[in-house]
Amino acid sequence: MSLPKREVEELRPWVERTVKKVLGFSEPTVVTAALHCVGKGLDKRKTIDQLRPFLDDSAGGFVERLFEALEESRSTRGNKGSGEKNRKRELKADTGAARETPEPTDGTTAKRKRVPRFEEVEQPEVIPGPPSESPGMLTKIQIKQMMEAATKQIEERKKQLSFTPPAPRLPFPTSQSQLDAGGGSSIAPYQAASFMNDAIEKARKAAELQARIQSQLAMKPGILGVLGNTGPQNFVALANLHAMGIAPPKVEPKEVNKPTPLILDEKGRTVDASGKEVELTHRMPTLKANIRAVKREQFRQQLKEKPGDDLESTSYFDQRVPVPPAQRARRTFKFHDQGRFEKIAQRIRTKAQLERLQNEIAQAAKKTGIQASTKLALIAPKKEIGEGQVPNIEWWDSFILPSNIDINSDTKFEALELFGVTSLVEHPAQMSPPVDTDKPVTLGVYLTKKEQKKLRRQTRREGQKELQEKVRLGLMPPPEPKVRISNLMRVLGTEAVQDPTKVEAHVRAQMAKRQKAHEEANAARKLTAEQRKEKKVKKLKEDLTNGVHIAVYRIRNLQNPSKKFKVEANANQLYLTGTVVLHKDVNIVVVEGGPKSQKKFKRLMMHRIKWEEHNSKRDDPDGDDDTKRNNKCWLIWEGTAKERSYGEIKFKQCPTESMAREHFKKHGTEHYWDLALSQSVLETTDD
Repeated sequence: MSLPKREVEELRPWVERTVKKVLGFSEPTVVTAALHCVGKGLDKRKTIDQLRPFLDDSAGGFVERLFEALEESRSTRGNKGSGEKNRKRELKADTGAARETPEPTDGTTAKRKRVPRFEEVEQPEVIPGPPSESPGMLTKIQIKQMMEAATKQIEERKKQLSFTPPAPRLPFPTSQSQLDAGGGSSIAPYQAASFMNDAIEKARKAAELQARIQSQLAMKPGILGVLGNTGPQNFVALANLHAMGIAPPKVEPKEVNKPTPLILDEKGRTVDASGKEVELTHRMPTLKANIRAVKREQFRQQLKEKPGDDLESTSYFDQRVPVPPAQRARRTFKFHDQGRFEKIAQRIRTKAQLERLQNEIAQAAKKTGIQASTKLALIAPKKEIGEGQVPNIEWWDSFILPSNIDINSDTKFEALELFGVTSLVEHPAQMSPPVDTDKPVTLGVYLTKKEQKKLRRQTRREGQKELQEKVRLGLMPPPEPKVRISNLMRVLGTEAVQDPTKVEAHVRAQMAKRQKAHEEANAARKLTAEQRKEKKVKKLKEDLTNGVHIAVYRIRNLQNPSKKFKVEANANQLYLTGTVVLHKDVNIVVVEGGPKSQKKFKRLMMHRIKWEEHNSKRDDPDGDDDTKRNNKCWLIWEGTAKERSYGEIKFKQCPTESMAREHFKKHGTEHYWDLALSQSVLETTDD
């Protein structure tokens, strides 16, 4: 059974809380899917199938909770609906006389007039009548009996103390037995005075209570009427108040028949006759949506109200715990102090100046080699050793020796504890080499020119013998005589004499036929353009299964565009891969390929390119003249690797050393940069 949209929306908060409890976080998709299943009226099995992709194993428990909440809401709504029906039935029974319509006498059913939902219902005029006794209000007989008992008790106490009544009392009959009992008892004066005071106090309180009740009843003319129409019980209460010396409350009767006049001031507010603002009573809405909106607004007002001071008087109030405000305070203007931004600007200027100074110091240190020399100090000897002198210890052995001892010729190394040296023998794991060099190398057989001619003659002679055997056996016709202009008369003889023109034409036709067959055979053997290209590429692309040959070059200045083009173009033509890193004074070129390509590229870098020439206007204008004049290319390292580390050759501009090393580290070849940089630093220090 499908549910209306309003009831589905009422279930949404509960479903959201349950989803958050099951999943640990709020998920609008699961909430929407669950409400959709409930709205469509699906049973438990279909609902579990719909929600299983979202909740997995917890879908069954969630659906059980969902249907239990649905049943509770239905039962609550049914009870609420029956209560509403009963209330409407009672209201209709009370006001039935005003709403009844005369039944038609002709037998036809009378049409009931439809009353709009929002039309105000006129209240019938209430005729003042006798008050109805309620369970919480005293009846007339009880009030009369209470007042009689109080009056009797007062009279008895007065007689015991021999007092005369200060004022005439109302005639109430008193029993003789009580008088006799009172006269026979003797009470001390101080006890009689206390009893008298207690009795007077009780009587006064009872009279005040009765007068207050009657005044409240008199203010409601629809229940009890005006004060002038009250019964004898009011007179009893007023008489008692006068006897106690208490002034009765003044109650002004209200006019019921006349409506309260509506007075508006200049601002449009409702005021009374004296000019005070009057709050008009607002009708409560009857629709569920409007009722919920009013309750929501009242709840917000309660949240906005701050807790009163009465919290401090409670036993569970703790002053150490601050009460957070219900809502964030409204933002106000907050002006900055004078000079705040000037201080910030001065701090930024100081920081920029410090960075500029650090850059200048770094550039100066880089030019002098101080920055990189600190890195090389770990592997270089610390002491200056003259030529021909033998050091006490080599610098590569200083790593395993203790650093707090002085080494001399009398030092006994057997007694020292060497770092990392133990009595154990380490057997490293056997690793196969990256390239299998145990395969036998097969060398090609090369013939001399004389041997090649001899081999060709033998091959042709064997071919001619095969043709002659086929002709002799009659497998093929004998070939035509090979006639040329030079042997025309000798081959043809008398035929040539009879018709020389015809014979010459026949001979020339044979010659053209042989030439055409020869050219067709050559064309059949000739390679196409794609085949020639593949042959050339295959010749340049060498077999790299046995390893890749790598070469690393360092150039002092590589800002000339023509030289950069030559490096890139030749590397692409020779099918070499690698990278070119441009850094000041340390420009590194790494190329990977076969041995033949490396040989040609090495000749290009070391001999063909003239690095000292500067004939281009597009050279680096900021470059040092000494660097341009002493420009040179060094082969840092060459060797083999198992596979390539780079793709197509590309240029990379690296302004800092860390950026250049990071570029090489990304490809796993940071040792190329370390080697080139160390040689550059050592060369700078030597200069």
